[in-house]
Amino acid sequence: MNSCIVGLQWGDEGKGKVIDILAEHSDIVVRYNGGANAGHTVVIDGNKFALHLLPSGSIRPNIVCVITNAVVVDPDTLLKEIETLAQKNITLTKRLLISENAHVVLDYHKKEDQLREESLGKDKIGTTIRGIGPCYADKVGRSYAVRMADLRDLKKLKARLQTIVEYKNKIFAALYNAEPISADEIFDKCKSYADKLLPFITDTTEFLHKSIANGKSILFEGAQGTMLDIDHGTFPYVTSSNSSALGMSIGCGVPAKMVDKFIGVVKAYTTRVGAGPFPTEQDNEVGQYIRDKGHEYGTTTGRPRRCGWFDAVAVSYAVTIGAIDSVALMHLDTLTGLKKINICRAYKINGKETTFFPANIDRLAQASPVYETVPGWDDALAEANDFNDLPANAQSFIRLIEEMIKVPITIIGVGPERKQTIFR
Repeated sequence: MNSCIVGLQWGDEGKGKVIDILAEHSDIVVRYNGGANAGHTVVIDGNKFALHLLPSGSIRPNIVCVITNAVVVDPDTLLKEIETLAQKNITLTKRLLISENAHVVLDYHKKEDQLREESLGKDKIGTTIRGIGPCYADKVGRSYAVRMADLRDLKKLKARLQTIVEYKNKIFAALYNAEPISADEIFDKCKSYADKLLPFITDTTEFLHKSIANGKSILFEGAQGTMLDIDHGTFPYVTSSNSSALGMSIGCGVPAKMVDKFIGVVKAYTTRVGAGPFPTEQDNEVGQYIRDKGHEYGTTTGRPRRCGWFDAVAVSYAVTIGAIDSVALMHLDTLTGLKKINICRAYKINGKETTFFPANIDRLAQASPVYETVPGWDDALAEANDFNDLPANAQSFIRLIEEMIKVPITIIGVGPERKQTIFR
């Protein structure tokens, strides 16, 4: 069976753990969007693995890991991750494939990202400064793009980089009065990348279609979350790729009808990193309680995440546009100890209630959450192995969310470890 795992909120939902668990039953795990701005965390027997570009399934031996066309690859980050796993006796030498058509994040992208954010001041987007947006912009602009396949012809790449860097330096000087960067230094780094990455570079679209024809089981892994989708999220406070389930086909060239099941991942509450609208945000002691209990600090940036109540309006929207079949509810244990828990069942906009998410931020800015309040629980959940092991109030909380989002919750996370997972 082929499955796709996608976040249904503003990212950081706990996808890494779900992907790692389901990868046990897969032959291939595919990362299809985003770049090193993503952060997926997997915890195994107390050992924490923080991944940014490698598919979360890479922790499991013998699984083929694929990075496809729509991912923007930062070679420095990727090579560091490969080396870190090798130090833990997890080798990817014969089981990592990188699309020849994936675009490359280079130093001038990171510099451009930083300069632009600094120039925007209080109106900044809140990017991770990893060069993701500028790299995608070059991809769409075409004229100044570099792809993984370009590492095969270094002579041609050197001339191309001279043209690109000359252009970038003009922009940096004119707009930001910034120091120029060296094309030769970037080329030297590219030579190093080529030496190490060329064995992994291939046509991943052909590989995936041949694998499907041969009956292989594939797990498609989305980065970030639906509400950060460039087309369907809270623009402009979004990422630069299609991070919803809709991005899977675009990202890897495999039609959605070849995927048997789309599984959405949510937290039992809501978090967001950076700027942008957040109707259920709790900038108070409740939000801080959730942040501390759930260790809500960015895997990629270390920034504290904004925290708030579960937003069924936003999640229902993500379920609808992504044709989600079932949901994994993570971090249920984080809510333990709260006397009362709120769930946003609707928004009130201009005096009228709506249950359909207004992705336009001007309308969203006018939305006030309409809450349904349920009693909390004090029982520790870490040892729960079955739905019936959960406190009655926790069971009621889950059933109420199911009613609101209209899809079953089939996986429940009660702790960071693989084993701290309930299957219904």
